[in-house]
Formats: sequence, C-alpha cells, structure tokens
Amino acid sequence: MSYSKTQSKAKAGYDAGVQDYKLKYYTPDYTPRDTDLLAAFRFVPQPGVPPEEAAAAVAAESSTGTWTTVWTDLLTDLDRYKGRCYDVEPVPNEDNQYIAYIAYPLDLFEEGSVTNLLTSLVGNVFGFKALRALRLEDIRVPIAYLKTFQGPPHGIQVERDKLNKYGRPLLGCTIKPKLGLSAKNYGRAVYECLRGGLDFTKDDENINSQPFMRWRDRFLFVQEAIEKAQAETGEIKGHYLNVTAPTCEQMMERAAFAKEIGTPIIMHDFLTGGFTANTSLAKYCRDNGLLLHIHRAMHAVIDRQKTHGIHFRVLAKCLRMSGGDHLHSGTVVGKLEGEKGITMGFVDLMREDHIELDRSRGIYFTQDWASMPGVLPVASGGIHVWHMPALVEIFGDDSCLQFGGGTLGHPWGAAPGAAANRVALEACIQARNEGRDMMREGGDILREAGRWSPELNAALELWKEIKFEFEAMDTV
Repeated sequence: MSYSKTQSKAKAGYDAGVQDYKLKYYTPDYTPRDTDLLAAFRFVPQPGVPPEEAAAAVAAESSTGTWTTVWTDLLTDLDRYKGRCYDVEPVPNEDNQYIAYIAYPLDLFEEGSVTNLLTSLVGNVFGFKALRALRLEDIRVPIAYLKTFQGPPHGIQVERDKLNKYGRPLLGCTIKPKLGLSAKNYGRAVYECLRGGLDFTKDDENINSQPFMRWRDRFLFVQEAIEKAQAETGEIKGHYLNVTAPTCEQMMERAAFAKEIGTPIIMHDFLTGGFTANTSLAKYCRDNGLLLHIHRAMHAVIDRQKTHGIHFRVLAKCLRMSGGDHLHSGTVVGKLEGEKGITMGFVDLMREDHIELDRSRGIYFTQDWASMPGVLPVASGGIHVWHMPALVEIFGDDSCLQFGGGTLGHPWGAAPGAAANRVALEACIQARNEGRDMMREGGDILREAGRWSPELNAALELWKEIKFEFEAMDTV
C-alpha cells in the first residue's frame, strides 16, 4: 500500500493548534513495506488516554511529530517520513497494557548506525507524560538496512576455524576475584585455568586499568600465560582482554597493543562503552584478525522491568548489527535472570540466519539476517558442573559456557576446576552423541565420568546442593 493511502494532509493548509496524534499517526489501514523498520512497543497509557492516542503519540514522538502543529510541516513531505502505528492490541492477562506496532520509513535512519537507530526509536518518547510506562519489545530490521552494517567481525564458523575447535561448546572462565589481583597473580590464574582444559579465560566487566593492575601489565602477563598453556596442551587458547576505556582513542590504543602482542581475542562492554565505540572496534577487529567478545554490563538496568525499558532481544539485535563475535546471554539455570523460552528466543536471534515470528518466545517479527554472521551466545553466571547436561541440551554446540566460581572455587585449585569442567563437558557430548537423554540421565552421566576423574568427582561433591531457584521476571 502506498504512503498516499494514509496522508497526513499537511499540504492542505496550516491549521495551528494542538490536535490528537491519532489524526496523523494512527493508520490501521497501512500495510508495512518490506523496507520499513518495524517496532513493537508495550505501553501503559495514563488514565483517560485512549490506547490508540497513546500509541499514535509513540509513533509521532519517535519520528516526525511534536505536541502541536508546526508551520514547518508544510516544508516537507510528512507522508514520506512519518512513523505509522498500524495496529494496537491488548496484552493478554494484563490490565491496561497494550502492544503498539509501528512502521518507520527507511529514510529516517543513518546507514550503518545503531546509535542513530536507538536515538530515533527510544530517544525522548520514553519520558512522554501521556504514558505511564513504555517498553520496546522487538524490532524487525529490513534487509535493505541490515546490508549497511558490517555485523560481527568474524562470526561463529570463522571463529571455530581460527581456534580449530569443533563439535562441542567452548569452555571459559571469568577470573575471580574480579578486582584486586596484581597483574602477575592475574596471569598466574589465567595459566592455571587454561592448562587445566579451558579454551578461554576472561576479564570481568569492570576490569579496565585500575591502580592495582594497569591494563598494559595485565595484557603482557596474560599473553605470557596463554602462550605457556598453549605450549603445554597443544591447544589454541585465549583470554578476553577488556579494552573498554575512558575514551575511544584509549580503547583503540589497547586494541592495537593486543594485536601487537598476538592475542587472539579482546573484549568490550558494549552498553557502557557505547554503540559508536563498539562499531569502530568491531571494524578494527575484522581488519586485524581479532575476535571480539562482548559483555552486556548495565543491560538489566535497561531490560529487566517488564513494562518499561528495552527488551534484551532488541539489544542483542543491535549488537549483532554493531558487531561482536560473542555476547553474554544468561544461563537459564544459573544465578542470573533468564526464562528458557525467552532466553532461547534471543539466542536464536543472535546466531541463526532466519527466525520466524513466535510470540510464545517473545519474538514479535520474522527476522531475516541476510547472511550476516552469527554471534556466539555466552552462558555465564553461577553455573557449575552439575549444570553441564542442561547447558549442553539447552544451548547446543554453538555456545560458550563460562564457569567463574565453578572453576576457581574447586577445592583443589583452578587447574583441577578447569579439568573437572572439561571432563564433564566431554562426557556430556559423548553421551549426547550416543543418543542418551541429557535431561533425564544427566546426573548419571556425570557420576559415571566422576569415577574416572578425581577432579570432577570432587567438584560434584562440593556443589551437589547448590541451586538458584527464583521466579523469572522476564516472561511473555
């Protein structure tokens, strides 16, 4: 359907004053174009505000509209540029909650800029007084816009080829304590974990360049640990060196030094660091052969409330466009928030090429990624060896499983902790490949493997009673 079917009639003449938003921006007869960017907003209108008016206000204030008629509307073609609310539906089993579906013309967005995309969609409208609450649940990014982004520096398959690791999830570990270790002791912990059987270790999100451990010292001691572990094990190893910094220039300096010393992977906090910085870093990583691990520090500030904020599936889509080879995704079974259906919905959005609409998993639109490389989901947060069967079953091979306390908390030390995780993973992969039921027989599989691995047996004994059983906040 052409834009002319929902004309705002601005050219009929200038009529000063305040008008209902829905006169121009609520267009239920509009059929979205393939090139439109689509958004689903959950909203709660203020008492007395009709849902169609509130939804139209979201469309207006996130595109071309303002609170009153302005004469400069006559200087442009609003029918070409305005957002259109083409549907409003109540949220099942909720009082006074609705979903507004809004279509935005492609002209509204700068090519290759996640920063501009989010500034447009969630810039000022979230403070709009006619709304009690507003949440961006999902977006459909048209292929025409996707093709203006580089996306991940390398993607899942290229990463496997660079690391020569196939047929299983990757294993990682966050070094603990996250703050306070000297650079040399930090490197020592990295070495112990890697030689014990892990593929990766990592900086936590708030390790940058503090007085107890400046970044250059950490990089050098960690790279020494990587090379020593590689020589002893015959496997390619890595550590996510966090290059997040106070300025973009310092961030790029740290990335360049990581490349100079030959490390395979670096890390960035994409929300606290910002999308402009992240996109620049992702382009540098592709040009220079560095893998890029992405931490999502600050995400729960934005996404945890059910009625206000931005859902993580939107942040994950934005990261895939901005660029990252890994992205933290929660664990489903660990200490952090994450209901299985919702979590696996955005995990698929991270790594698959085509995802169909599935409201049961919170996916509001069919999304085609047009061959953009996938992002490896990273399960991290309160997991240990008893979780291994469920993690393998839930996340599959294309994932990275990170055990921080579940490695360094082993009663015999970091290397035995890493060995316990590696044996547990290998046992679960073998059992799965033999056709055994991981969810039903997982405990037996681990106990059988523990008979031949003292390290695993000790870990099983230590953490057999540890559970994190809380009601999930993130539900459909």
